Amino acid sequence: MTVSTARIRPAALPGRHRAVGATALTLALVGVSACGGGGGAGSGGDDTVSIGFLASLSGTYKPVGTDMRKGFELYLDTHGNKLGGKKVKLTVGDEGDGPPTAVPAATKLLKKDKVDVLTGIVANGSYNAVLPLVKKAKVPLVSTGGRPEVKDLDGLWHTSFLSDEPGAAIAPYVKKQVDGPVYAIGPDYQGGYDELRGFTETFKKEGGKLANPDGKTTWTPFPKTTNFLPYFSKIAKTDAKAVYCFYAGKAAIDFAKQYAQSDVSHLPLYSAFLTEGSVLDAQGKAAKDIYSVMNYAADLDNEANRKFTADWTAKHDSQPTTYSMSGYDAAAVLDKAITSLDKDGKDITPDNINKAIDGLGQIESPRGTWEFTKDHAPVQKWYLRQVRPDGKKLTNVMVQDLATLGG
Repeated sequence: MTVSTARIRPAALPGRHRAVGATALTLALVGVSACGGGGGAGSGGDDTVSIGFLASLSGTYKPVGTDMRKGFELYLDTHGNKLGGKKVKLTVGDEGDGPPTAVPAATKLLKKDKVDVLTGIVANGSYNAVLPLVKKAKVPLVSTGGRPEVKDLDGLWHTSFLSDEPGAAIAPYVKKQVDGPVYAIGPDYQGGYDELRGFTETFKKEGGKLANPDGKTTWTPFPKTTNFLPYFSKIAKTDAKAVYCFYAGKAAIDFAKQYAQSDVSHLPLYSAFLTEGSVLDAQGKAAKDIYSVMNYAADLDNEANRKFTADWTAKHDSQPTTYSMSGYDAAAVLDKAITSLDKDGKDITPDNINKAIDGLGQIESPRGTWEFTKDHAPVQKWYLRQVRPDGKKLTNVMVQDLATLGG
């Protein structure tokens, strides 16, 4: 397997993913070789499949993108660096903080590297911006982060979740547990809109009321918001009995630490992704007792997860996350699809890979068995977790099943 990393950084981080001109971008290509080599089918090799992996390796969501990449690479490492018996040429691009970085990186993967499959992508804004490139290249996209609503699903597959599902899964539980209004807050960009919409719409259908003065979610500028204390002061002036939020990456660290020191620290905090991944160690004791909704928990008791967690912890000094799991599952999907092509004696082409994915049945996953729905996304269980002590460390402990969504 040959791995190369393309890093394309804007001169300054954009707020709300504003487009910037090409002159504001600097392109640096860093090649890293590992696990042998070989050209992909897109570059002339009959026994090699060329995979492009695009994720945030810098910026706010670096912890998320890094875990996705590690999960995909873990699958390769534990399967002889092959998918469906074919050698893998893996080329990695840096999504950064959104479209200004993601689009040039994706353009390189699709046009210069001519990958057979594109996978990864953390943020919805990046997904929407890259989508026209993928469609034009007629290359299947197996994405691993939250996916926005898409009308034409041909060639588009997804191993993580639809972005409104976490909030929709936990909203009925919050309504039952909280005796009074809930304050909703999230980042001011597409992913935040989708995540909070899932919660607020479902919560209101369940008869819940938002504590926000205008009855609508409060938005914090992304990615520049690092001081959340003024927002917490405003929450303290409402009749909120609990808070629901969506934050990830560095923003999650800032939010959790400041929440624990604020005037609303006594209010139960329900979240999507706030304590997921390496941010939990950085949050420290400030994260204790925070609830989260997730499609994965490291302590799930199934054979696939036992193997996954054992392989992960043997290589990394941390627990696996939903991000690493979705990257791992993307590789599993491609492995199963390419295996079916090989059995049928079909060439490894983007079109054939897409058709093979369309014919897949159940996927054995660390999250539990799942399969693609008509929306080309998993039908899967969602779990309630709480940050609790596990020995000397704090971990996300699975509390109960919440819902099965999809289909």
